[in-house]
Order: sequence, then structure tokens, then C-alpha cells
Amino acid sequence: MKTEKEKMLLGELYNGRDQELIKERKKTKQLLYQLNIKEYVTSRNTLKIVKELLPNSTANIYIEPPFFCDYGYNIFCGENVYFNVNCVVLDSAKVTIGSNVMFGPGVQIYTSNHPKDFLQRRQVEDAKPVTIGNDCWIGGNSIILPGITIGNNCIIGAGSVVTKNVSNNSLIAGNPAKKIKEL
Repeated sequence: MKTEKEKMLLGELYNGRDQELIKERKKTKQLLYQLNIKEYVTSRNTLKIVKELLPNSTANIYIEPPFFCDYGYNIFCGENVYFNVNCVVLDSAKVTIGSNVMFGPGVQIYTSNHPKDFLQRRQVEDAKPVTIGNDCWIGGNSIILPGITIGNNCIIGAGSVVTKNVSNNSLIAGNPAKKIKEL
């Protein structure tokens, strides 16, 4: 029988109130407290915290606190990734971020999803992975919904809500985000 964590990582319905998952989120919150409150200014200790928080990301990642995530180990960042202040990554599923990607302030990436049936929603949820290609710029206060793939060399305009996949070399903006032009 699969654990709730295994179900979560496979994109199946799972119980987010499972004790193992609660324990992991609590550990993440402790690391976020260190990053966001105790070490607010970047230092050598900040780099250690980020490495522990995001063990599947390269060392060349820069985070402007405050930053928020659920687990951290589901975030896979390439080289030269920059998160501006107040970014949120709900990483119940894998979040893959390419190299040379910049996030404006307040960007939110959601992998978590909930059933439409209210009775089912009381008990379980699911998660879908998000992928962002290389050389992307995600404008401030943009939201990327579960299951989205953004191609390489894309710009997401500030305040956009990305509800559909984005092809390479695209400038998109709006709510819902629509393609403005090819780059």
C-alpha cells in the first residue's frame, strides 16, 4: 500500500493531513523561519539554509526573503535562478525551473489542486508538476497554476495568471494569460 507521500509525489489523490507530510512541512517552516526572520540579510549561513531547504537545486540560486514553500525538496532549480521578495512555491509536486530564470516580487507557483466534489475535497487533494524552461522572466505577482509548462526564453507579464502551457519564445500577459507576441 502506498504512503500518502508516495501518492502525493505520483500525482494521485492523497491526504495532506498525513502525519509524515505534516512533519515534513513543519521542518520546512523551521528552515523558512531561519531564512526569512533570523538570516534576513544574505550571509554564508543563508547559503547553508537554502541548500538544506532546496536540496535538489544548484548552489547558484539567490532568494530575497521572505520566501515560502511547502517542502522544498520538490523544487529543482538550474543555474542562476533569482527569486525576488514574497515568492511562494507550493511544491506538493515537482517544480522544475531551468537556468537563468528570474522571478519578480510576489510570484506564486501552485502545484496543489483540489477535487471539485466538496465531500472528496474535505479528505484529499492532488498535485500536478510545474515546469519552467531556461532564460525566463516571470513578472511580479504572476500566478502559475498546477500542471503548467512554460517553454524556454519566455516572458510572463506582471500580474498574469498562467492557466495554459506556454510555447518557447513567447511573451504572455493577462488574466487568464494570453500570448501577446513571439519573441
